[in-house]
Amino acid sequence: MPRSSSPPPKPATAPRSTRRKLPPTGGAAAKNQGNGDIEERIYRSVFEGVASQRLAPGTKLPEASLCELFGVSRALVRKVLQRLAHDHIVELRPNRGAIVAMPSPEETRQIFEARRALEAALVRMAVRNATRAEVAELRRHLKQEHAAMHRYAQPEWARLASTFHLRVAKLARNPILERYLSELMSRCSLIVALYEPPGNASCEHGEHADVVDAIARGDADEAVRLMEAHLLVLEKNIALDRPASGRSLGQMLGLG
Repeated sequence: MPRSSSPPPKPATAPRSTRRKLPPTGGAAAKNQGNGDIEERIYRSVFEGVASQRLAPGTKLPEASLCELFGVSRALVRKVLQRLAHDHIVELRPNRGAIVAMPSPEETRQIFEARRALEAALVRMAVRNATRAEVAELRRHLKQEHAAMHRYAQPEWARLASTFHLRVAKLARNPILERYLSELMSRCSLIVALYEPPGNASCEHGEHADVVDAIARGDADEAVRLMEAHLLVLEKNIALDRPASGRSLGQMLGLG
């Protein structure tokens, strides 16, 4: 036979990156799909279950059930539960697992007390620093609130109501106090979501409008008084005796 002028070809092999075994389901699959995305999905499912009042205070969040519902590993579920605990949404009990947080009446009182004091300082600064353009922007925000209220779009209304307080805080020109309020509001919003009776508005649109009118007039004392009265009404609407739900964890998470 004539000698070949070139070496014989090597047996065909898959590229290095494709010679892996297919990933198994569960935790390994989650890792290859992007742990961050799945972690955020689990976090949002629990958070929104609380915010929509599907998950009542004290609801158990078993790791095994969450693993099965989301098809992930215990390690990933534990990471999410630790995030939720850091944000005071769940409580991690040694050897007994996680439950939806149950702020005590005293803790609830302290959180609202701290928020009133902080917002009083921020509103006073906002009156001093707000420009006409910024007041006009607040009024545009109020129109969005009003529209959402009349569409009965409760989630959007609640989001806009919370954003209103942060917009006022931004006018204070003090990012440190603004950040403190944002952190405090996450706890306050959780308490409202957990304990406010369904059908109540977390913030009354008319009370927001009165605060903006006082800011526009440059009346700091009145703006502070109105904001404090507004937050006192919000606290008064809290009911700490909601009954437990008889639905499954998947149903409460909106998964079934």
